[in-house]
Amino acid sequence: MQDKITFDKFIRKAGLLLLVVFVLLTMNYLSGVLLPFFIAWLFAYLLYPIVRFVQDKMRVRVRALAIIVTLVFVIGVIGGIVWLIIPPMIEQFQKLGDVLTKYLQQTTHTGSFTALVRDWLHDHRLEIERFFKSEDFTDALKTSMPKLFSFVGQTANVIISIVASMITLLYMFFILLDYELLTTNWIRIFPEKNRPFWRELMKDVERELNNYIRGQGLVALCMGIMFCIGFTIMDFPMAIGLGILIGILDLVPYLHTFAIIPTAFLAMLKAADTGQNFWWIFGLAVGLFCLVQIITDMVVTPKIMGKAMGLNPAILLLSLSVWGALLGFLGLIVALPLTTLLIAYWQRYVTKEHHP
Repeated sequence: MQDKITFDKFIRKAGLLLLVVFVLLTMNYLSGVLLPFFIAWLFAYLLYPIVRFVQDKMRVRVRALAIIVTLVFVIGVIGGIVWLIIPPMIEQFQKLGDVLTKYLQQTTHTGSFTALVRDWLHDHRLEIERFFKSEDFTDALKTSMPKLFSFVGQTANVIISIVASMITLLYMFFILLDYELLTTNWIRIFPEKNRPFWRELMKDVERELNNYIRGQGLVALCMGIMFCIGFTIMDFPMAIGLGILIGILDLVPYLHTFAIIPTAFLAMLKAADTGQNFWWIFGLAVGLFCLVQIITDMVVTPKIMGKAMGLNPAILLLSLSVWGALLGFLGLIVALPLTTLLIAYWQRYVTKEHHP
């Protein structure tokens, strides 16, 4: 039997809805200020296990010193990876430039692509002048330029707030310094009678976040390594760079399938460089995609993710789109925890499903 909706319950639910709307509007208005903090919290969440390892296993009892050791270690690992990856990528970019030049020369049947462009401009100069002087071009320019500058301005603000300010690093340091205190005492912002509800709900959120972020991160790493090895064996252009791109895209499951577009382009360039059949090269690349996907689905994902529920890729993509539209770049940062919170609430208190 359904509970009767009283006026008091209606007012409370309406008040809660208004509070949620107010919080979202406030976050959107203060996104420039909140963005460094949320990024710092994300980094602190990812680095906390390493900090605990340094404290417990390496006997570095002072938390501040353990954080510094962790940062040095992480920066060293990233620097080592970059040192191993950048030189081969530079070499592959140079090869890509040579292949592209050769392809353009073969396509245009001339030794100078620049000369071809110059001749075309000379033959069509009257039509080009008439187009640039037309009202259609002027109207299109007036319409597009404000949007362009608005987009550039917004992008610059995001980059400045993330990269140019050291406040993110300071946030992360102080969050890690009192991580346990912050993650256990936040419950005090709620009335005491409501604390058990939020405590149990956040345990579900924490478990699912751990399952997804750490599990899917390892899956994406394994997939990226397999693609790097596969493309290198095939002597594919930009093998390492393409493998890294696919690994990054796989942080959202199955999003790496979009990498088939640059793969087709690189297969075309390889065919132009070697004289091989394009469909043969592209077919081998597609076969590598299928082989790696089978290994990932049959071996890697079950071993790493175990019986964890995980997030459906469609739900994850939808949440990124919705929260990104509501809160901009900040929405992309908070999309995963907020979506996990909503799913955990729905399973525990609406459908009465509980995952221990």
